Amino acid sequence: MWNRGPIGGPFALIDHTGKPRTDEDFRGKLLLIYFGYSYCPDVCPTDLQQIGLAVDGLGAGADAVQPIFITLDPERDTAAHLAEYVPLFHPRLIGLTGDAEQIRRVALAYKVYYAKHPPDGPNYVIDHSSFVCLVDKGGKYIGFFPSGTAADRIIEMITLHLSDRTKR
Repeated sequence: MWNRGPIGGPFALIDHTGKPRTDEDFRGKLLLIYFGYSYCPDVCPTDLQQIGLAVDGLGAGADAVQPIFITLDPERDTAAHLAEYVPLFHPRLIGLTGDAEQIRRVALAYKVYYAKHPPDGPNYVIDHSSFVCLVDKGGKYIGFFPSGTAADRIIEMITLHLSDRTKR
């Protein structure tokens, strides 16, 4: 994360309703972007739950924040599957998927590591980086929350950025 070039950037994926979405669709909102996969046994659901609690805890400020889940497992995480998965964590959470190359590009842009283990088996897991990216209203990377960050801390930091934006 240090001096390795810019983090983030443009993307074109499909949301959990089947609608094409780009990064441009989310301008004007702070973004909480989480990369993971729906078959993750522990880390992803825990972090997504904290994101949902944080959005709820923002009260009226929640309207200025968009939580996004980008799958690292497009093979299993189809739009239809994500349509069942993402509402479990928050009704405003948007799930994004695409083909393997699209996912590779967006993961690379956000400096997200991931690898399928075993690479050729039907019963695999995805080893991956686990953090929540905070992106400003113009689409620029602000920073990240490490895995396991409590909703209260996410709320605290988002609130600082919401108030910074209103003072300018």
